[in-house]
Amino acid sequence: MKSLLMFLIFTNSLLSFEYTLKPVKISAKTHCFFGLPEVMDEHNNGNMVNSCFVNMGTSYLVIDSGPTYLYAKQTYAKMKEINNLPISYVVNTHNHDDHWLGNSYYNSIGVKIIGSSAFKYKSKVEMTRMQERVSPDAFTKTTQVFPTIFVEEKKVLNINGKKVNLISVNKKAHTDSDLLIYIPSQKIVFVGDLVFNDRIPSIRDGKLKGWIEVLDEVRLMDVDFIVGGHGELVNRSSIDMTYNYIKTLRQRVATFLEDGEEIGDVVNMVKMEKFKDINFYDSMHRQNVEIAYRMLEWENE
Repeated sequence: MKSLLMFLIFTNSLLSFEYTLKPVKISAKTHCFFGLPEVMDEHNNGNMVNSCFVNMGTSYLVIDSGPTYLYAKQTYAKMKEINNLPISYVVNTHNHDDHWLGNSYYNSIGVKIIGSSAFKYKSKVEMTRMQERVSPDAFTKTTQVFPTIFVEEKKVLNINGKKVNLISVNKKAHTDSDLLIYIPSQKIVFVGDLVFNDRIPSIRDGKLKGWIEVLDEVRLMDVDFIVGGHGELVNRSSIDMTYNYIKTLRQRVATFLEDGEEIGDVVNMVKMEKFKDINFYDSMHRQNVEIAYRMLEWENE
C-alpha cells in the first residue's frame, strides 16, 4: 500500500506543471504576476500575461485570472503567502483566453467573476487557442468559465468602503469587450491589453480609431499607475509605446491608402523603424500593417 501511495504521489508530481510565479509589489496595496514577453507555448504554458491582485482590506480583488486553472490556483497560493485573504471578485479585462481561462479555478472556490457585457454573447469553442498551444498537464482541469456579472456601461463596487469603478469601453478598441478597472483611492487603473509595453501589440480583433480614443481618455485620468496586460512598466509612461505605435501605424497606413497604394506595397513600405527593437516586431509588425490597411479600407467604404 505504501509503495502504491508513493507511486501515485510521484505520478501526480510529474503531471503538475509548476509556473514558478513571483508576485511583484507595484504599489502599497497591489501586486502583479508579470508574464514573459513570449508567444504561448509548451515551455511557458501561457505565462505571458499579467495578472494582478489588490488588497482591499478584508479581501483581494483579482484582475485577470490568467491562462489555466493551474496558473490561477498557483497565483492564489502566492497571494495567501502575503496575506491569507479571501477573494471578493475576479474581473476579466477582455475576452482573449490568456486572460480568463483561470476563471475555472476561481469558480471552483465560489468566487464571483465580472466581465464586459460582450461575454453574454460569447460561445464556448471546441478547443481554445491556449489549449492548442500549451502542454496537457498545464491545461489539466481548465474549462471555459465566463463571467456571470456583466458591466454594460459602468458598475461601481464597494469593497470594504473602497470604490472600484468598472468602466466598459463600449467601442471596439483592442477588442469589443475591453474594461477599465479604476480604483480612485489608490490612483490606479488596470487596462488589460489596451496597453502593451514589452512587445508589439496585436491588433487582430481591434479597431485603431477606437483604441486611440480610449487611450486618450486614459491619459487624462487622475492616476499614478496604468497597468497593462503585457509588460512590467506600470507608471503613467507605460501607455506610451502602445499609443505611439497604434497612432503612427494608423497615420502611415492611411496616408498610403489615400495615395492609392496597394496592400502588398504598403506592407513593405510601412517599416516604423523606431519600434524594430521591440519584441515581436519581426513576427507581428507586417501582419499588423496588413490588418490596419484592411480596417481603414473598410472605414472608407
